[in-house]
Amino acid sequence: MVAELVRLKLALLRNSLKRNVWQMIGLILGGVYGLGILGLILFGLITLGFADPELAHTILVLTGSLVILGWMIIPLVASGVDMTLDPARFVTFAVPMNTLIAGLTAAGLVGIPGVVTLIASLGTSAVWWRNPASLATALVCAVVAVLTCVVFSRLVTTATTSLSASRRFKDVSGIVAFIPLILLGPIITASMAGIRNVQDLLPALAETMSWTPLGAVWSVPGDVALGHGGQAALKFLIAVMTLALALWLWKILLAKALVTPVHQSVNRRAAGKLGFFGFFPGTPAGAVAARSLTYWFRDPRYGASLIVIPLLPVILWFSASQSGSLALLNILGPVTAFLLAWSISADISYDNTAFSQHVSTGVSGVADRIGRAVACGLVALPICVLFVVGTAWVNNGWAQLPALAGLTLGTLLSGLGLSSVISARFTYNVPVPGDSPFKTPPGSGMQMFVVQMGGWLVLGVLISPELVLAILAFTTGQGIFAWLTLAVGVILGSVFLIAGIRLGGRWFDNRTPELLSAVSKNR
Repeated sequence: MVAELVRLKLALLRNSLKRNVWQMIGLILGGVYGLGILGLILFGLITLGFADPELAHTILVLTGSLVILGWMIIPLVASGVDMTLDPARFVTFAVPMNTLIAGLTAAGLVGIPGVVTLIASLGTSAVWWRNPASLATALVCAVVAVLTCVVFSRLVTTATTSLSASRRFKDVSGIVAFIPLILLGPIITASMAGIRNVQDLLPALAETMSWTPLGAVWSVPGDVALGHGGQAALKFLIAVMTLALALWLWKILLAKALVTPVHQSVNRRAAGKLGFFGFFPGTPAGAVAARSLTYWFRDPRYGASLIVIPLLPVILWFSASQSGSLALLNILGPVTAFLLAWSISADISYDNTAFSQHVSTGVSGVADRIGRAVACGLVALPICVLFVVGTAWVNNGWAQLPALAGLTLGTLLSGLGLSSVISARFTYNVPVPGDSPFKTPPGSGMQMFVVQMGGWLVLGVLISPELVLAILAFTTGQGIFAWLTLAVGVILGSVFLIAGIRLGGRWFDNRTPELLSAVSKNR
């Protein structure tokens, strides 16, 4: 049965590759990337074998602790990333518990992360090539460490299964997890500065971590090499007990999940409360705008776009303060306009099977494009105005306010027009309704990358006139260029918006069956 579960995992992976060529391309690129990372890790481990045993012990304990911690955190940050063997799917099958646990553990190694972790863990034995006892110990500890990584990952996934069924938990956990990712640059910079100040404390930190469930298994070979046999035995016992305890807890939670599978709750609204539908006219475009605006405030997949926006000033302020000039804040308005306008480029993909409502009711392409653009504009315009005025106030650059406004409006309007075309022409796999906004569905990576890169280049060309005028306004200080930027941004942006809605509407009408078929397959 264990081999059958592994075979099932491989079959699911193989079938997904046959289903979508982009999935195969993404897997190949991911494999190449993984091989590159693995090569660097192995080279580093071999080099570390010539270093002082104390230094090697410190580095392996700290990095190994981060690896195990990463396997625990990733299921929380990216809920549902790989649930091809979701335990809930085995509810109706009489698979023995111990067999199911062994099979799910083995299947957890199938994939690029599992293979890289396994080979890199076994590669840590190369650090101790000068000490045969440490080398043999490292091979045994590597197996224990890899099993601990997979079991911890499955334990966290199973423990949060009931919580992840809650829409509120998904929204809150998504926000909490996504904020550190956005602020990764400032966090890394501050961390590196802190490490330089406390680098003498790293050996002491490694010694502390070596007595914890995260670092004990990585410390055993080093302790053997340093002649600390008693400590090595105790730490190996900690590692084995940690793995046993994690397996026991996982078995309990898995048994409960199989007996009482989670279910999605249904929220009910009182009659007469129309929400945004009560504020828009009773036209096809108004209905689409109301539904799209509801998505913006209730769908976590759209909410992920809004989470980024309040953090942009923080990131740019940090970067500007590092350079000693706040001029970098001038791009806040245009960048925000670009991000918000581009966020509707996958609107139809996000609709999923709900797109059938547009088809069955005969909504015209132009009405659909107008409704989505209006909803996004109502969210984006106040934010962009606030950022543009705030930037001018912080930099005391009121003379350049027209240039900032023109470039921002031009980017927003042109971006909405281009997104209206892109979403009607291209669809790709996105997280389905109810899934984590950070989930990466099969077959979406490469196609999404190509479409987005091409779209960004086109948008750069569309806004190039106001961009050039804005640069002239800031470099020369002449007000005429600032006002020309405002005029060109409003006029050209409006032209591109109207043209994008008309062209996107035409493609929408001509490709409605293909669009419905595409989003139905992306479930």
